[in-house]
This record gives sequence, structure tokens and C-alpha cells, in this order.
Amino acid sequence: MSDTILHDHGGDGIDRRGFLKCMAWAGTGAIWAMQSGVLRSIPLGRDPAAAAALQADLVFAQLSDSHIGFAKEANPDVTATLQEAVDRLNRLPRRPAFVLHTGDISQLSKPTEFDTADQVLKGIRTDRVWFVPGEHDVLEDNGRQYLERYGKKTKGDGWYSFDHAGVHFVGLVNVLNLKAGGLGNLGADQIAWLRKDLAGRSSSTPVVVFAHVPLWTVYPDWGWGTDDSEQALALLRRFGSVTVLNGHIHQVMQKVEGNMAFHTAMSTAFPQPAPGTAPSPGPLTVEPARLRSLLGLTSVTYHQGHHALAVVDSPLGVAPAGVSQAATVAHGSANGRSPAVIGDGLAIRIDNFAFNPAELHVTRGGKVTWVNNDDVPHLIASADGRFKPSKPLDTGDSYTLTLDQPGTYKYFCTLHPRMTGRIVVD
Repeated sequence: MSDTILHDHGGDGIDRRGFLKCMAWAGTGAIWAMQSGVLRSIPLGRDPAAAAALQADLVFAQLSDSHIGFAKEANPDVTATLQEAVDRLNRLPRRPAFVLHTGDISQLSKPTEFDTADQVLKGIRTDRVWFVPGEHDVLEDNGRQYLERYGKKTKGDGWYSFDHAGVHFVGLVNVLNLKAGGLGNLGADQIAWLRKDLAGRSSSTPVVVFAHVPLWTVYPDWGWGTDDSEQALALLRRFGSVTVLNGHIHQVMQKVEGNMAFHTAMSTAFPQPAPGTAPSPGPLTVEPARLRSLLGLTSVTYHQGHHALAVVDSPLGVAPAGVSQAATVAHGSANGRSPAVIGDGLAIRIDNFAFNPAELHVTRGGKVTWVNNDDVPHLIASADGRFKPSKPLDTGDSYTLTLDQPGTYKYFCTLHPRMTGRIVVD
């Protein structure tokens, strides 16, 4: 629509095992209905309460992880599935006030990918689309292109807040300045800004926080969490209703801690495996008939004066009878093994989000070549600035480095900082 504004930024004691069991494959994104200040999930089209939820004082939607530019076996046409999510939003009986996109708009931060996403998102019948970046949106320029497109009125690296219908919304950025071996990161400047942003606000104000990487520790072995999230959450605990929305993990997982409800959304592009059910995260290839049952959107409605937001996760499609909803197929990663030597240098294979070998010994002046066999990009960087980082390496891409000085070179993937390795130069 021509009036759509794309870039206008101005305790239940559930333990880890318990909330992993709460994970449900339902769809990509969400429709959110604010009721009593807390977000609740009601599957659209399958629960009669969904229609009632859309009569709330505030209804908004969440999309996430569109990955425009991805074109591999897990989903060869991610633009089409994003369009399906938009079409589904436009068929809702009530137009959402706005849409939150919680990151990974693009696959490789290419201008053409952002252009395509913008063209599709302009078709949403809503007043605004608000964004926070995913790690795939800030690849080569530390997020400058993202900020020019989506963050001209934001603070710092793209964080901001706004108020709507009595609810305070906070968009946070936790995909920049990542450290080797770490998780997502907010940083001291952003946390200081958040403290000022929340100061003076009544504790009865419902707060919705949205970011890309989860602000709760879903599965640290796969990098699904944020190192300094506790500092931000401590600032939010005085509020009577706090809802935290994220993307990144491409599946619905929910947790409640006292007055805080955490909810991660599905992707419009491809599913990922449930935590610990595969060698690593990454695009999950399933039968074509099952794919749309694992993609969807989320909506939210709010009733003024109450304390619960109604969260609705809606799949793009339903798996045919007899086809399992559970996504258990190993994700697509190249099965070929890179040779131990490439040209006149040694090789490090990137498979299943790991460097193989994790430690390599070379002689002074020797060459090392990283080869990406995964279906997602990786970016190689020195943990202590001893060599120039690579460009984003898509599937089949390689990066060669000549190491002239003796010593130990620690490195990691800046997109997936839990991936670490080292090279010893003798």
C-alpha cells in the first residue's frame, strides 16, 4: 500500500528441560493480541478464541528471518514464502496496527536482497513496519547499509523505542560486536540507553522488547542466547507485564519467568532443528509437503487495562494427513569433504558449524584455506586482530591466508561466534 511506512523508528519455574518441551513447530512469525498486558499464543484458524482476540485494543504482527537471497534445498524460493506470510496477514479480519520484523531480512546483506524484501513488505496492509537487524543484515559494513535503510532515526547501532496504545515498545540490537566463543551481545552503551529509556515510566506500563537473538538462554551450545541479557532483563523486572520477542532460531519456543514472557518466532524462509537434535543449527530440509507447516507468522492483540497479550502463531500451511509435523530430518549441509591440501596450502573445512580441524599447525609463510561446506554463510576473523577478516563465505566459497609470523592465531566466525579455531605457526 502507498501509505505503508517501512522505516519509521522514532514465575512459573520452568527449567531448561521443561521449556525445551514447550517448543512447538507451528509456523513463521506471529499475530499478537494485547490482553491484560501479556502475550498469549492462539493458533489462528484452529482455535475459536483467535477471532475474539482480534477484537482487542491493539493488534500487531511479527515476521522474522525472511533470509531473502537464500535459494537452497531447504527452500528454493524464500521470496514466495514471505509473500505467503504477507498475504495471510492481509486476510486477517482485522488489519494489524504495525508489523515488527525481528531480523535476518536478507541472507547476505546485498542491496538487491533488501530491495526485494522491501517490495514484498510494502504490500502489508498496515501503517508501519519496524525493524531490528539480524546477523545476516550486517555482514560486510558493520551494519551501515542496514542503518541507512531502516535505522535513520535510531540510536547507536540501531536501537530505539516507541509507544502505542499504552504499550511501550523497545527494539534492541544484539548481533554486532560479537566476541569469539560468545553469544549475542547488547553492549554497555545500549544497556545504559535502556536504563534511561525506562526511567520514570510507571511499573504498570506493559513493555514489549524485541530483538533478533533470544534474550534468554535457549541453547548456548548453538549460540542461542545473549551474553549480557541479564543486565537488560534486570531493568525490566519492575514492570508488571514484559513480553520479549525474538527470531533467529526459526521455531516457536516460549518461557514464562514471573511477569516476563519470552517468545521466539518462526522463520518465513526455512526451519531449523530443535535444540540438540542435530549436529548443529542451520537450514533444515524437509519434504516439500511439510515445509509450509513449519513456516508462518505471529499476531498480538492488547486490551486496555488488562495484563495479558494474546499471541497467535499461525503456519503458512498444514501438513497433509499422515505427514509428521515434527521436523527431524538433518539439515542440508554439503556432504563432500574438502581435501587436506588446496593448491599450495592446507585446508580447514567448515561443516555443521564447526572448523575441521579445529587446530592446525603450519610452517612460517604457509597458506591456509577455509572452505565453507555449510548451507549458511560464515565470516572468518581473528580473535585478536592479527589478520584481515574474510568476506562472507557462502556455500562453496573459500578464503586463503598466508601466515608469515610465528605464533598462535585464534579465530572465529563473526556470524556464529561459538565457532572457534586456532592455527599454530611454527
